[in-house]
Amino acid sequence: MKTFLVQKKHFLLYCVIGGCGTLLDFTLYSLLVKFSGLDYQAANAIGYASGTALSFALNARFNFRIADRIALRLACFFGVALLGWLVSAALLHLLVEQFHFDKYLAKLAALGVVVLLQYNLNRRLSFRKAS
Repeated sequence: MKTFLVQKKHFLLYCVIGGCGTLLDFTLYSLLVKFSGLDYQAANAIGYASGTALSFALNARFNFRIADRIALRLACFFGVALLGWLVSAALLHLLVEQFHFDKYLAKLAALGVVVLLQYNLNRRLSFRKAS
């Protein structure tokens, strides 16, 4: 039972921290698309990388409380993020180009899918306890 509660606590905190990273991601994406004239995929990459860096720092410090093998964990976290970004980019392309969704709504839909994917991978890979 204790493990179940700890996992839920980690997931909830991961979601709160992810929300901060997602807010940074979406804000940068929106500002870059609206004001810079940057292509939405390039804006997605910049926003995504920024949100990912913030999420790693906050999760490592406050959620999973790890201080060992930081470089390896960061590389793993960014590997998972790269997979998430690829899924995000593919979903954006599909929703915007094929189904003509609004660019902002498409981004929000993609974020929902990516959050679930990345939490599960990061919990099992990036932030697992050293044996």
